[in-house]
Amino acid sequence: MIKLQESKGGVVFKVLMQPCARRNEIAGMYEDYLKIRVTSPPIEGKANQACIDLIAQAFGLKKNEIAILSGHTARRKRLHARGITPEEFKTRLDHLIK
Repeated sequence: MIKLQESKGGVVFKVLMQPCARRNEIAGMYEDYLKIRVTSPPIEGKANQACIDLIAQAFGLKKNEIAILSGHTARRKRLHARGITPEEFKTRLDHLIK
C-alpha cells in the first residue's frame, strides 16, 4: 500500500520509475512505491518529465502541480502533487490500478 504524506496544499508520495519502457503507464505498486513506466530515456531529464506528464494526466492535475522533491537521477523518487488530498489521491489510484 502506498504511503502518502500530507503536505501543505497536496500530498507527497514515492515513485519507482522504469525508463525506456515499451509504453507510458502506471504499472501498479511495488512495496510502498507507485510503479511508473515511461518510454523516455533517462537523459537530460526526459524520463523525469515523462513521469510528471503521466502522473499529471492520470490524476487530473496540471503538469506544474507535480514536482520531484528528491531522486532526480535515481529510479526511486519522492514527488509532491499540489491540489489533491490524500483521500482523492487514493481514490483515483484505486481506479487506475484495477
